[in-house]
Amino acid sequence: QVQLEESGGGSVQPGGSLRLSCVASSATFYNFCMGWFRQGPEKEREEVATIDSDGTTNYAVAVRGRFTISRDNANNTLALLMNSLKPEDTAMYYCGAKWSCTSESWLNWGQGTQVTVSS
Repeated sequence: QVQLEESGGGSVQPGGSLRLSCVASSATFYNFCMGWFRQGPEKEREEVATIDSDGTTNYAVAVRGRFTISRDNANNTLALLMNSLKPEDTAMYYCGAKWSCTSESWLNWGQGTQVTVSS
């Protein structure tokens, strides 16, 4: 099973940027649909962005145009560049792996990295 570890969270002011990273342990990383999901205080878990094995990306409406997901299969890494951050982006962000981007079931996820957007 793929092991995942996120990093890059922090505290920023509204309008700021952060870049989250995720390192995966699996030798078959390139086969997985990878993505980021988040859970804010007293909120439901929300899928933020996914990137399929062929590079096809999909974004939640709330982040479209502000966030960019990317993957580096040679180094088993996933990234999320977050620009124009808003207070409502405050959440714990998790990196996850799925067999298919059409599935709602995550195979595994990391410990998460906290993102706080506040003035």
